[in-house]
Amino acid sequence: MAAMATVPSYTPSLWVRMCHALPRLDLTMTMRDNLFIPDSWEYQQTLLVLSSLSAIALVLSLLVIISFLIHYCCCRRGDRSEGSEEEEEDEEGSTGHGYGGKKGRGICCVTWVSVAAVTLCCVAIGVGFYGNSEANDGIYQLTSSLLTANYTLASIDLLVSDTISGLQLSIAGPLTTMEELFTGSKPYLVSTRNCRRLSENVVFLLTSLTMARSSDGGAWNSSNNSGDPPIAALTPVPPSMAPTVAPVGGVMPSPFSPGWAANTLMVNEDYRWLSYVLLLLLDLLVCLFILLGLAKQARWLLILMTVLAWLALFLSWGSLGLETATVVAVSDFCTDPNTFVLNSTHFNSGTSSDVLDYYLTCSRRMNSPFQQLLTQSQRALSSIHTHLSSLDRNALPQVPKAEKSLREVQQILNATEGNFHQLVALLSCRGLNKDYIDSLKGLCYDGMEGLLYLSLYSFLSALAFTAILCSLPGAWRSFPSDSEEYEDSDSESEDPFTSHQYSPSMLTGYGGSQTHPNSAHSRNLYSR
Repeated sequence: MAAMATVPSYTPSLWVRMCHALPRLDLTMTMRDNLFIPDSWEYQQTLLVLSSLSAIALVLSLLVIISFLIHYCCCRRGDRSEGSEEEEEDEEGSTGHGYGGKKGRGICCVTWVSVAAVTLCCVAIGVGFYGNSEANDGIYQLTSSLLTANYTLASIDLLVSDTISGLQLSIAGPLTTMEELFTGSKPYLVSTRNCRRLSENVVFLLTSLTMARSSDGGAWNSSNNSGDPPIAALTPVPPSMAPTVAPVGGVMPSPFSPGWAANTLMVNEDYRWLSYVLLLLLDLLVCLFILLGLAKQARWLLILMTVLAWLALFLSWGSLGLETATVVAVSDFCTDPNTFVLNSTHFNSGTSSDVLDYYLTCSRRMNSPFQQLLTQSQRALSSIHTHLSSLDRNALPQVPKAEKSLREVQQILNATEGNFHQLVALLSCRGLNKDYIDSLKGLCYDGMEGLLYLSLYSFLSALAFTAILCSLPGAWRSFPSDSEEYEDSDSESEDPFTSHQYSPSMLTGYGGSQTHPNSAHSRNLYSR
């Protein structure tokens, strides 16, 4: 935590501190520390133990569902023995087509349990969509910061390589020609050789500025037969594009490459986001079709949705285990990221710890590790410019043939000074430290919040599907059997014309109770 006090604009959030404070046990149930060491087998064991909690919860859910299934099967046998008595009570207590007694109360209970479970599932789906979006925003901010940092590093290497190439070109070309032309004039020859020596010194100093130098110094040896410094010329590209190609096999390169990390994260994030969207849509469809099956009393639809509900239950508990391990690992990293970066071999194998500490903390009390080197290079370039100005005033009137070579050296020097000023600005810790802080905020704020919401979604959806699977057998029992449906269809399939005619009893009652006052008169008129 002491290291994090020097990092401006970033402090671990409350959720990060709470998750980091969780106790850690390995497979032997021994307490372990919560330092983020992903390569350690002891640390991986603690994550496995935390993930196994979701497996225990899955077993408990299965036991609850099985107990409800056994309960419904036993109650079904008891209901058959008491079926006649309950039917009589239901017929006396019911009106119209409703249900009464225990059957009515059972159907009402099953209906409310199903509705409550589906409502909980819909709430979980909403939480899941929000968490998936938050996690995606955090990873997008992380990858954008990594690409920007990679663009800065590539620009530094490009400026260094261009400057070195230009100075080497001046040494091999126009300065050599000037030495041949000034052979007869010793003062001019000494100035020209001083320019060569200073140029070689600047080349020697700039080779150590590469951000991917070897741990044994990496300085260019002037006695190298090839004459080229061991620097890979990287061409910077816009931050929106992935500038590095992932290594074969997906192995992290050494030293660490921000472009490779951003490219890998973008690919994996696309698959993660799409997987969660499909899982959320599956849960939503299962919930909606379960309601439709209960409303339509469709047995085949409930059978299909029951199978999908079992699948969603296993996926929910499984995703909760993965999310729990990820949340804890991210919280451990976000609590003190500087310590991990400084101690990790993937980061410090190509760069000294002083350089890493300078860019990670960017404290005003710290001096740039390149300050002395840049100062010496700037002085050397100024001395070269002074010598060339002296040759321009004094040597050209006497040796006019040297004008072309001198102008070429001056042109290279002007380009070198321009590149040098850009290099000084890029080597400042502000730009790279801002990218580092932005990447931490993306991962530890938005990314962490999104993972927590996804964990809540997985937990709520698992509870909802457990309740749904417990209530579906009761809903199945409440459906009318095939014989009852057949009797209902027979009673309702009468001749539609008979409903408009009077039954014999109704006609008898009608004729016996009343006599039309004009019936005798009507018969007399008919006889006439």
